[in-house]
Amino acid sequence: MLESIIVSETTGLLSIGGFVVCILAALVLGALFTVVYRLCGETTKSFAVTLAVLPAIVSAVITMVSGSLGAGVAVAGTFSLIRFRSAKGTARELAAVFTSMAIGLACGMGYPLFALLFTVILCAAFVILSKTGFGERKDAPMHRSLKITVPEDLEYAGMFDDILGKYAEKFELVQVKTTNLGSLNKLSYDVALRKSGTEKALIDELRCRNGNLEISLSARAPEPSDL
Repeated sequence: MLESIIVSETTGLLSIGGFVVCILAALVLGALFTVVYRLCGETTKSFAVTLAVLPAIVSAVITMVSGSLGAGVAVAGTFSLIRFRSAKGTARELAAVFTSMAIGLACGMGYPLFALLFTVILCAAFVILSKTGFGERKDAPMHRSLKITVPEDLEYAGMFDDILGKYAEKFELVQVKTTNLGSLNKLSYDVALRKSGTEKALIDELRCRNGNLEISLSARAPEPSDL
């Protein structure tokens, strides 16, 4: 009785066995792609699990609406999930989500072998492009967060621009706050150093300008637009 409800010879829908094969294929290929994706770069456990099961979810949706007038609406709603996940993500994560959904679409349409071929090609592409440093600038600026402490009565506007311009490709004063009960000011800059190995020379010149008060230079994660 159950099979007669799910399967109809006249409609040409997948059998229960075919449905299970598509879902299992989507899960296996999703897990394979996730393993390769994690080898190419760091990611969170939550995103990795989502990436692994997403092909099976998409495959199930596409299989269920196959031949239905609501297929277009369902597919559009599925792809809208990309916006939800990628709002605060990187371009790399967005590409991974698209790839997982493409695997699920291929499996859901009943082409697991094509899905396997697609997965192998994309995994190879991810590995090759990641390991060869494709798209990276050899002279790419190093983003740093610079904090300079100055006396409260010092006119700091433009005080360090010439030094920063010497060592940094670009820099921006992003915050000024008082410290030590208002007797000192702490300036926070976002800087992009021109090359590595210049941190000590930069700090030494800044120390001569700020009276040898505290200076800190730390790594800053690039914004999504920098990726």
